[in-house]
Amino acid sequence: MESKPQFKFFIVDDDIFCANVYEQYLLNQNFTDITHFSNGNDCLDNLHQNPDIVFLDYDMGDLSGFEVLKKIKYHNPNIYVVMVSGQESIAIAVDALKHGAFDYVVKDNAVCEKLTNIIDKIHHVKIELNKSNPKMVRRLLNIFL
Repeated sequence: MESKPQFKFFIVDDDIFCANVYEQYLLNQNFTDITHFSNGNDCLDNLHQNPDIVFLDYDMGDLSGFEVLKKIKYHNPNIYVVMVSGQESIAIAVDALKHGAFDYVVKDNAVCEKLTNIIDKIHHVKIELNKSNPKMVRRLLNIFL
């Protein structure tokens, strides 16, 4: 059995209860590098910490999730952003994906299981990217660094 990768997570959600639920769930999955921000600006101010995965709330007070998503992708297109929303809207989901989100998740009773599935998908994508052409991936990353 392969070991679980360690990712650096940012949880960006103005709902402290939801953020705590995600954080506790990730800790229970043996992930330890987790930072919570209660607004988009604090997240953007800390992108130099290079998170691997950002769980980003769609509906926040200071900046919309879309604005934050666009700025994260502009800063580093290799950050996996997962838009999390209380709204079950196909239009919002499509917009999130168009703006570069890796996935869109509705906050419901199964949200934590969905997050685990997405983390597994991201892990597999990273493995495949490295397998397909590690030299090219490194060259591409060097362009951005």
